[in-house]
Amino acid sequence: MNLDDVVGADVEKLKEMSSIIRERIIRVVSAQGGHLASNLGVVELTLALYSVFDPREDIIIWDTSHQCYTHKLLTGRWGEFSTLRKFGGISGYTSLRESELDRFGAGHAGTSIAAALGIERALKLKNQKKNVIVVIGDGALTNGESLESLNQIKTQNSKIKIILNDNGMSIAPNVGALSEAFTKIRTTPAYVKLKQIIKKILEGSEFGKNVEEELKRIRESMKYFIAGSDFFESLGLKHIGPVDGHDLEMMTSLFKRLKNYDYPVVVHVITKKGKGYEPAENDSITFHSAPKFDPDSGEPLKKEGQMSYSEIFGEALVRIAQKNLSVFAITAAMPDGTGLKRFSQLFPERFADLGITEQSCVTFAAGLSTAGLIPVVAIYSTFLQRAYDQIFHDVALQDLNVVFAIDRAGLVGEDGPTHHGLADIALFRTIPNSKIFTPSNALELISLLKTIFEDGIIKGVIAIRYPKDIEKASSFDELWERSKVIDPFHWEIVRKGKSRIAVLAVGDMVKRLEKVVSLDPTIVYVRCVKPLDEKTLKDLADEHEIFVTIEEGFVNGGFGESVTSFISRCDRKRFVLTLGISEQFVPHGSREELLRYCGLDSESIFRRVASFLEREVYAW
Repeated sequence: MNLDDVVGADVEKLKEMSSIIRERIIRVVSAQGGHLASNLGVVELTLALYSVFDPREDIIIWDTSHQCYTHKLLTGRWGEFSTLRKFGGISGYTSLRESELDRFGAGHAGTSIAAALGIERALKLKNQKKNVIVVIGDGALTNGESLESLNQIKTQNSKIKIILNDNGMSIAPNVGALSEAFTKIRTTPAYVKLKQIIKKILEGSEFGKNVEEELKRIRESMKYFIAGSDFFESLGLKHIGPVDGHDLEMMTSLFKRLKNYDYPVVVHVITKKGKGYEPAENDSITFHSAPKFDPDSGEPLKKEGQMSYSEIFGEALVRIAQKNLSVFAITAAMPDGTGLKRFSQLFPERFADLGITEQSCVTFAAGLSTAGLIPVVAIYSTFLQRAYDQIFHDVALQDLNVVFAIDRAGLVGEDGPTHHGLADIALFRTIPNSKIFTPSNALELISLLKTIFEDGIIKGVIAIRYPKDIEKASSFDELWERSKVIDPFHWEIVRKGKSRIAVLAVGDMVKRLEKVVSLDPTIVYVRCVKPLDEKTLKDLADEHEIFVTIEEGFVNGGFGESVTSFISRCDRKRFVLTLGISEQFVPHGSREELLRYCGLDSESIFRRVASFLEREVYAW
């Protein structure tokens, strides 16, 4: 199945295609995970859109691209779709590197309208006439970049078409029917042409201009009386809908009328997440970013006796908040993903989900801090990058106390380069007086959280980074009982070696040193990246000549750089090998595959250390 089958196809053929596509998406995602509910919700929308707007001729941009699977299937990747999110296979998101019909790469929300305005301006300069169309979800529309871009459309004299995919609400049938009637009238070519003729006639005289202005006021007054003020229309955009996003006949008819529509327009389309697959329809949150599951029953294939770091963090914060009434949790549209769902249910007055607004989340936390509360901002590492200025300016500069729970730090796996959390160490290291903690396991995560809140060390910017990983755990209660208040700034020597080598492993990288043990090194678990444990480091420098730092983040700006700087001030020569992520964007694949790809699995670490010793140190 490809674009030639879809472009110009009749409704009955499109209906047949929708069933085939839906089945293929379910089968592939059940085998390897992926964004299921959102993709099932836009099958008909994509088919209707591509039947009218050929993406080889027009520009179609998918915001966030959580819903691009049908697009991929229709644009030359039907056979490759079985490699979705696999190492060396196709991405789960749009990517300029993957296809020329992926017009703009995405993985973070809210970028599409700004990109579309830039593309449209470039096309004008080249005298190329193409439709520029954006498909954006209702969640992404709350993002600040989206709102800023909407405000630019009129001043840019843009003609872009925005499909607002609303899968967060239902619509009553009578509203839908009335809306469809108005939509048909407003987009009928004869109506548009008549409107243009009348406008031209009225503009020919001062009297006509006055009449036109009075008619406009009457029209707007009637519209507001019937429907209330319209946000999009107030920005100079035509607003159409809502319409049923699963009604192929209605949508194809609408898109045909919009094909040569000469105004910027927002088409509000209502879709149902998980459409056509009952488990996803009933639980769109679990099936948003679905784990591997049984396609017949919809049951996840998660093993018993395991907990994610996110779940452990969320449960620990609940226990802490039960005693500490100043704790306030904040997330950006990810209460489930960050483990805060139960917190939100137990302490709704001390919880805020501000939607996809990472910058606002941080400044909101700063405001809470000024009033004496202890805000905990739980956001994925990759998304927290968006709020660097707010962390720097609104929190650190004002010496406010905010805890940042940095979920999905390091290599996240199949979601790939838009979602890897590789920059947070480098970013937080640049924040004056910040503290960066890196637990090696779930027990350490709980102990660090206990310590931060119970030992009164909350001061300034505090970052706790932990990976997207699963821990074996008989129960959370057992972990909670074993956890304890610790010295969070002290590094732990987990192995005392007899060689000249000291290996400093950040966080859970300490688990990946089995092979390097054969070199008889001293192994140090680094639970605090910043500030350095200078006493331990100085003691190590007195006894060792060769240092190896290992971190699951960018080497540039990372922990290794701070160690190198410190060691360079010692009174005699030392050698430092910094291992981490080199200057590259890491592709998608399983976490273990990507660790091997980056040279951070046990075998690769041993090989790189041994090579360094032979090439640099022994030669010297």
